[in-house]
Amino acid sequence: MKRLSAILIVPLLTVVLLSAGCEKLENFTDSKDSADSKEQTTKPETTATDTQPEKKTETAYKSNVKSPLEGTHQFPSFADLVEKLQPSVVNISTTNVVRQRSPFRQGPGSPFGGNNPFNDFFEKFFGGGDSPEREFKRQGLGSGFIMTEDGYVVTNNHVVDKAEDIQVILQNGDKYEAKVVGKDPKTDLAVLKFEPENDIQPVKFGDSDSKNLRIGDWVIAIGNPFGLGYTVTAGIVSAKGRSLGLGAYDDFIQTDASLNPGNSGGPLFNLKGEVVGVNTAIVARGQGIGFAIPIDLAEFVINQLKADGKVVRGWLGVYVQKLTPEIASSFDLKQDEGALVSDLAPDGPAEKAGIQRGDVIVEFDGQKVDDISDLTNFAAVTPPGSKATLKIIQDGKEKTVTVTLQEFPEQTVNIDEQVRENLGLTVKQLTPNIVKRFNIAKDEGVIISDVLQGSPAGEANLKVGDIILEINKKPIKTLADYSDALKDIKAGDTALFLVERGGNTIYAALRVLKDPNPETEDKN
Repeated sequence: MKRLSAILIVPLLTVVLLSAGCEKLENFTDSKDSADSKEQTTKPETTATDTQPEKKTETAYKSNVKSPLEGTHQFPSFADLVEKLQPSVVNISTTNVVRQRSPFRQGPGSPFGGNNPFNDFFEKFFGGGDSPEREFKRQGLGSGFIMTEDGYVVTNNHVVDKAEDIQVILQNGDKYEAKVVGKDPKTDLAVLKFEPENDIQPVKFGDSDSKNLRIGDWVIAIGNPFGLGYTVTAGIVSAKGRSLGLGAYDDFIQTDASLNPGNSGGPLFNLKGEVVGVNTAIVARGQGIGFAIPIDLAEFVINQLKADGKVVRGWLGVYVQKLTPEIASSFDLKQDEGALVSDLAPDGPAEKAGIQRGDVIVEFDGQKVDDISDLTNFAAVTPPGSKATLKIIQDGKEKTVTVTLQEFPEQTVNIDEQVRENLGLTVKQLTPNIVKRFNIAKDEGVIISDVLQGSPAGEANLKVGDIILEINKKPIKTLADYSDALKDIKAGDTALFLVERGGNTIYAALRVLKDPNPETEDKN
């Protein structure tokens, strides 16, 4: 009985104790809430025991450390700027006529030789065999920007080169026929002219020098990529002074603003709305890598094209190459900056001034020459007949010479245009730079720089990089020799070429096409 009573008493005591604990907890909570309310109302003096040190320390840390992006709440909006700039940008549409023979024509490489059993079939249904070339129109797209209020437009040379019809399309949809005022293949720039019926808005030119355009600056590209007119992309200047191996005047601005086919010739703007570059090239296998001609160089060219239709440049008469640390060490030079003279034009301005092969040009009229592009551009923008003071290193000693620049000689080849087109190849004079680039053993001659697919040169298996040694057994050492040899070749003749390729010599027979006669072509 006593044991049973004890068992009943224990649960009862447990319930009583739990009830007391809950009541005490409720009182503690009420007391805390009341204290908090009182503290908020009366705001008593804070003591070390009234606060939580951890929270105070964290708050102090956050308030004292500044974010590197403080003050930059968001990326800038270019909307207002773009709205103002778009009327100055134009889309360019071109049409050119391309001649091409049937793709089914069986050349010398046919496995059937000259007795191809399928020739009759191809001739009948596809115009094969010796049928004349057929013409078809090819459309091209590009971009440009308005240079003046009276309708001068800047674009790339490759956008309008060989175009027979050029159309300029404004932002409001107005279309105008345009003509080429002047082209400069060396810098890939061209100036067009159209007659506007209403007021048009020209661009403002900025500066692309190191003080006004820096790596990391924002830039905006507006153009006509893939025919998608007035596409706007933005990015930064990724690098400056880039050389792409496209010519002597390589000095490109690199940007990650997206550029695509059709952007060529369009403007690259800074955030002031000024043109700082002419969009020109992209890396086909890369993304976010585009290149623009600096406006400082472009202005020199386009102003001359607008005024005279051609560009007159100063000429030093030197062939230069990059001065590497290894070459500098071999010449016992203390620095690897400057342009190394690898050759001189006979009786040219530099030779007359006493400059020698192996000299290093380190300064041009007070301007430092860091590499060969600096020297090329400094000389080009100096008017012919002007005197320039050059600081050079000759035989290990610094020396100053005065050079009177001449006009840059144009290497023109006076060849019958029909013969040149019907051969389907383009040539250049060998220079030290080309010799080095293609690792060529010869230091003189004429090299093939382009071969048109389907042309006599292409079918004769001539290739880019072949060096022409002879034409019809006449030695070819200069562009003048090449020109003279082709003067004796008429349409319908066969020209025998001897070329050097990879250290071996190869003969190739090119049959110069006769002029196509549209009246005899099959119209069906």
